[in-house]
Amino acid sequence: MTIVLSSIFLVIFFVVMVTVGVRTRKEATDVNGFVLGGRNVGPWLTAFAFGTSYFSAVIFVGYAGQFGWNFGLASTWAGLGNALIGSLLAWRILGRRTRIMTQSLDSKTMPDFFEKRYNSKALKIASSIIIFIFLIPYTASLYNGLSSLFGMVFSIPYWVIIVVMAVLTGVYVVFGGYMATAINDFIQGIIMLVGIIAVIVAVVNDNGGLLEASKRLSEIPTKGWESGAFSSFFGPDPLSLLFVVLLTSLGTWGLPQMVGKFYAIKSEKDIQKGTTISTIFAFIVAGGCYFVGGFGRLYADKIQYRDNGQPLFDSIIPSMLSTLPGIIVAIVIVLVLSASMSTLSSLVLTSSSTFTLDVIKPIKKDKMSEKSQVNIMRILLVFFIAVSAVIAIIKDANPGLTFIAQMMGVSWGALAGAFLAPFLYGLYSKKASKASVVVCFIWGCGLAVFQFIISMAGIDVSSWGPVLGFVFKSSINSGVVAMVGGLIIVPIVSLITKKPDKGDMDKMFECFDEKVSVPKKEALD
Repeated sequence: MTIVLSSIFLVIFFVVMVTVGVRTRKEATDVNGFVLGGRNVGPWLTAFAFGTSYFSAVIFVGYAGQFGWNFGLASTWAGLGNALIGSLLAWRILGRRTRIMTQSLDSKTMPDFFEKRYNSKALKIASSIIIFIFLIPYTASLYNGLSSLFGMVFSIPYWVIIVVMAVLTGVYVVFGGYMATAINDFIQGIIMLVGIIAVIVAVVNDNGGLLEASKRLSEIPTKGWESGAFSSFFGPDPLSLLFVVLLTSLGTWGLPQMVGKFYAIKSEKDIQKGTTISTIFAFIVAGGCYFVGGFGRLYADKIQYRDNGQPLFDSIIPSMLSTLPGIIVAIVIVLVLSASMSTLSSLVLTSSSTFTLDVIKPIKKDKMSEKSQVNIMRILLVFFIAVSAVIAIIKDANPGLTFIAQMMGVSWGALAGAFLAPFLYGLYSKKASKASVVVCFIWGCGLAVFQFIISMAGIDVSSWGPVLGFVFKSSINSGVVAMVGGLIIVPIVSLITKKPDKGDMDKMFECFDEKVSVPKKEALD
């Protein structure tokens, strides 16, 4: 019955996704339409596009299992952080100003913004290279978790699952561009909302209700605790939990595929509605994922373990679902596929548009037509999807290739560490200098590469002292240090380096004071 239900749901899901792509192809005939949906996207589509790009199968299968195992019910704080910091504050602080300034500068990508805001073509090229290097492994990581879930139901090779997901995502994005992605993200978001609520109810009931499940969880001992650690307010390791919250929440402010959603918002009212919708979406999806993962230790006898006795985190959520009714499993199969495809479409659209507009177009001597640019983006879309799929297949077939997994781990921290501070200060401060951005790029990427080397070499950092040992204990910790460090570096370096031209900055920031019915920084047309 589970196989039949899952198959029916998947067929319907695939037909809808492809149909949307074909029906929206008229919206993607020029660069503005293909990349930004004509800057005419409403609040529901934008909010769901933001949320579904945020949360992938990595969150539901990987992070929910890992952090739930490590912190118990306290891992729910990560979901709350995603809602309040990663969604609510991101929309409040970045949404309106991003929309206004990027339209004023005629900027369609983050590297394009860096060039025009800091008057430096070198920054555009450098940021494009950073995106290319670190976004591809991040894209490949989206396939993680699909293997174990689909393996519960279908007896098919993992590479087939990857290829099917890659091809179908490619079809609708190539046809419809941003608008197809946004509409499908909305549909996929609905599936994710329904799915996670169903999973919460099913898992809690499977363990005798919330009170009984919490009681059983509180009886599990861990290092330094006789009992109660995994049902406590902040869990057994509050400091590590804080770093998880910061990386998964504040990190979205510097990711090009996330802030790019603000470029396409239609109006002021849409920003206000989008803020509320996006926050509620994150609260349910992210909060629900981590809450469910918090009960992972109740399934300790069912999950898989490594040779060293450590749990295989990707097996925790599938093990929890294996005890649930077939209808729930079928819903979750579509849920996880939706989460992965929505994020994949957003990432490859970001990669292809950035590479076309910020690398290929500038080096072409002949002027490129709108049609040529869109066609190149479509070709690159196929290329990036294919590369990510090949990397995922190679990684699965060769578990010994640990560098791929490590590269995936540092991608988020590298991108957020390099871009968050320059983008944020670029929107708000006339004094942020070009030199400060260069230093921040080096800082964020340098820290990520150093973390990558440490992880690959298997260096024991415990002897480096309490501070350095903790920072480089994981890519999560070093990623947070990269982001927070950037927020300190940019203003300090700006103070001691050449200031931007005051006249240029005053003219650039005039866009916020252009009169509509009130200053434009408070309301769009």
